[in-house]
Amino acid sequence: MSAKPDLQSDAEAKAPANAEAGARAGDPQAGPHKIPVSVLVVIHTPDLQVLLLERMNAPGFWQSVTGSVDALDEPLRDAAIREVREETGIDATAPGHLLSDWGYTNEFEIYKRWVSRYGPGVTHNTEHVFGLRIPAPVVPVLTEHLAYVWLPWREAAEKCFSWTNVEAVKRLPEMQARGAAGQ
Repeated sequence: MSAKPDLQSDAEAKAPANAEAGARAGDPQAGPHKIPVSVLVVIHTPDLQVLLLERMNAPGFWQSVTGSVDALDEPLRDAAIREVREETGIDATAPGHLLSDWGYTNEFEIYKRWVSRYGPGVTHNTEHVFGLRIPAPVVPVLTEHLAYVWLPWREAAEKCFSWTNVEAVKRLPEMQARGAAGQ
């Protein structure tokens, strides 16, 4: 497990004050509080092009697909498949697509402005990292983001705003070599 200090200084200072406010409002299955267990899915091609998405509620902040489980008993793989579909329209189970659990987690302090979305006393989130290899870049259907870009993995790592996303993208060549990225 990776654990890093709360690196909110730059990213937190730049994010809009209302970022993600009400993201789960109106979702009857979401429950009263967000569950502090999430997935991060690095979508990539065999030649290590990485899909990044620009957050709608924080323009200028680029990331891979991320999202919380909808229920405590939702399997992490199912959450990854659901989040990829919701955020990009990509079917992670389609022929030629390979979703892999990279076998590590990140624990981080939840940004102060978003902590109210979680239950009382919840301050940290556990993020499970996955990779999704697809044959070639595609145009995603953007429902929760402003824009997308496909970049070589090094450039993608430099563009990510979250330290956990940077780390995941930097691990992509290692994961591909191990077979965890779908080699």
